[in-house]
Amino acid sequence: MDSIPAMPASRSPLLPLTLTAVLALGGCAGADQPTDDAAPAASAPVAPTASVPAGSTSTSVATSSGPAAPVPATLDFTARTIDGGSFTGGSLAGKPAVLWFWAAWCSRCRSVADDVAAVRRDNAGRVNLIGVAGLGSGADAMRRFARDTGIAAFPNLADDEGAVWRRFGVTSQEWYVLLDSTGKVVHSGALSQAELRRRVAELA
Repeated sequence: MDSIPAMPASRSPLLPLTLTAVLALGGCAGADQPTDDAAPAASAPVAPTASVPAGSTSTSVATSSGPAAPVPATLDFTARTIDGGSFTGGSLAGKPAVLWFWAAWCSRCRSVADDVAAVRRDNAGRVNLIGVAGLGSGADAMRRFARDTGIAAFPNLADDEGAVWRRFGVTSQEWYVLLDSTGKVVHSGALSQAELRRRVAELA
């Protein structure tokens, strides 16, 4: 860079101005093959879309207990919960997170729901876990699924439009996206329940 010319002695020196920027890496990971029955018209898993750009700028979410926390680009989204509430991805910032993608008509999802809920209970306070329902589940069926399987104790998103699914490149149900505490995706794919427990333990 060119040096800045010295100012004349008769003029007061300018105060330096500093500009800071916080960058967040949007991570991506390879996808394993799903093991469950496929959704109607579902295609093979794809890589995360450009809606989670690598290196995009973080936003911030104010907290009641301290200053605003940086929100990685991967978590910069909003959605509705299956009971009609509002959910912000930024609420997951600062801790590892597990996103469990399921469909209400999926028998495999139903069979593992209790195990997923147990993983959430065993790691409460250390790892965030939310469900993301979609693939034509329907609002009523989503709520019945949550009530019948006992997963209503943690947030589940109603995403039949597929916005969150596309954001993380997911097109098949019974799928897991794991993010570390910086919001980087460290796993995207199907997992057995033993593998899920092992991977969640490694997130801390």
